Amino acid sequence: QVQLAESGGGLVQPGGSLRLSCAISGSSLDWHAIGWFRQTPGKEREGISCFSSSDGSTYYANSVKGRFTISRDNAENTVYLQMGSLKPEDTAVYYCAADPDYYCSEHGMFAIDFRSWGQGTQVTVSS
Repeated sequence: QVQLAESGGGLVQPGGSLRLSCAISGSSLDWHAIGWFRQTPGKEREGISCFSSSDGSTYYANSVKGRFTISRDNAENTVYLQMGSLKPEDTAVYYCAADPDYYCSEHGMFAIDFRSWGQGTQVTVSS
């Protein structure tokens, strides 16, 4: 199993931008998909973006499509989530997750499909 560490969260004003990082420790052979999820108190963890390493395919939830971009830096073994046009409803704890078998799909993504998780980073969008 890989180990994941998120960073880059913080406080940002509405309309602002943040870039989250997911540092991956372990062999690239140990994961195929990286997913970004977010969670607010009392709600289920929401899958918002996914990246498949075999073909570079991506997925975005409707709630973030057009505003967030997922990307990978091979040299740094890091997956990023660039977040723009942030809204107060984007406030949440953001998690990255990895799985060796999962393929990103346009049909959505669910936390149960990912085996390895980071500890999360808080993003707060507020004026």
